[in-house]
Amino acid sequence: MWNEYNNPRHIRTLNGVVELQLKIRRCQNKSCMRYKKAYRPEQEGSLALPQNEFGLDVIAYIGALRYQEHRSVPQIHTHLELKGICISKRTVTHLIDRYDELLSLWLKDHKRLKAIVANQGRVILAIDGMQPEIGHEVLWVIRDCLSGEILLAKTLLSSRNEDLVALLLEVANTLDVPIDGVVSDGQQSIRKAVGLALPKIAHGLCHYHYLKEAIKPIYEADRNAKKELKKKVRGLREIERSVTNEDKDLVTIIEDYCSAVRSSITNDGHPPLEASGLKLQENLTLIEQSLERMEKRSALPPPLVNLKHLLAKGLSATASLFSPVRVAYQWVDKASNILNNKIGLDAAGVKQSYQQLLTEMSQQKQKAGTLNTAIDNFIKTTHSYWSGLFHCYEIEDFPRTNNDLEHAFGMLRYHQRRCTGRKVAPSSLVIRGSVKLACAIATKLHSFTASDLAQVDIHTWLELRSQLQKHHKARIEQYRFRRDPKAYLANLESRLL
Repeated sequence: MWNEYNNPRHIRTLNGVVELQLKIRRCQNKSCMRYKKAYRPEQEGSLALPQNEFGLDVIAYIGALRYQEHRSVPQIHTHLELKGICISKRTVTHLIDRYDELLSLWLKDHKRLKAIVANQGRVILAIDGMQPEIGHEVLWVIRDCLSGEILLAKTLLSSRNEDLVALLLEVANTLDVPIDGVVSDGQQSIRKAVGLALPKIAHGLCHYHYLKEAIKPIYEADRNAKKELKKKVRGLREIERSVTNEDKDLVTIIEDYCSAVRSSITNDGHPPLEASGLKLQENLTLIEQSLERMEKRSALPPPLVNLKHLLAKGLSATASLFSPVRVAYQWVDKASNILNNKIGLDAAGVKQSYQQLLTEMSQQKQKAGTLNTAIDNFIKTTHSYWSGLFHCYEIEDFPRTNNDLEHAFGMLRYHQRRCTGRKVAPSSLVIRGSVKLACAIATKLHSFTASDLAQVDIHTWLELRSQLQKHHKARIEQYRFRRDPKAYLANLESRLL
């Protein structure tokens, strides 16, 4: 190898501008297959990416500011300028993308993942998809429940069984340890895909998603009853405005009673498993009973008398709506307690207890009155989920829910809100979601350096960039059509001709 020529290169780092003198070598043997092929120094890759002005240390620093401190692009730009780094806002955006790509490749390196799961000796997979808008791409993620590692994240155009089977087989063929089970929600395409790809593996269905689907009619009845009760207790502002007593203590007490009513009305709780309508009725009943006790002891001031009459009128008018909801939610609470299994029954014991509850609901469903059909829906949904509800009591560390993976999606959406100010995650998030998701989670827990990013193979990185650009190009074409449909179609016609 001959030193053919020197190639000077300038890189902006956190410590200033660095000039590199790169010795480019070439083989001089004409019979060699790599004759005159240029070889650049390997150490160059540990300092910067090809054709990139900024060093890997700057990229790692920008990634830490983005995901650990949730800073926006203008904030990162200002911070770098204060450190003496001359950079534009557009370049900051590009370097954030480079950080996502490099770190995601480092995180999903097969050798690294195999070493992690080898210490466990097994894996339990969780699979779910994120689709901010119907009709756009879906970000599918497979995660190991034991280590918390993202094993695979890929953007697909659909949720077909064949596509999901390919994802599951890709993970199964990569790992060298047995798969103890898979947990997911009740989506039919996931059920069929797991049955085809991993037919002998236990497939657990999320208890939260099951109960949420099973009690949907009951929850809707509770929500409707709550809406009617809130209509009946309108007029709180008039009562507050009518307070003219000069006794400050009395005025404060009246305001506190009104605040208690307003707090009850605005408290939604944690639906659907918690009945927010029943909670509202219970709180307003307590307030009414408190006023009733005080009325027996001494005369109430007129504002509190009006408040008592307002609450009594609303509670009596909606009592018939809450009666069936209360009966149905008693069964829902029993179902939740059995699945929580705090007494530590085995799978057979939990299954037997749950079967007894279903029998009780079937035989006594007339107690639910107008929610008779809702009880039938609960039993029907339970039979659909039955085969996947009890694996968590048989297999050690098998999760009851898929909420950890849902929480990972929530972390990504929360990060997007903090950085961009958008309340709802944009549909375009799934375009780069396959690299952003793992980066957002990993960077929040650990700081990465330039040496970590330098371990990524450049050819693999270029291939990943090409795949991401294909998804981005499709979204650009959609934007061009929305901006000027006639010009877009005219261009297509001319190209077709």
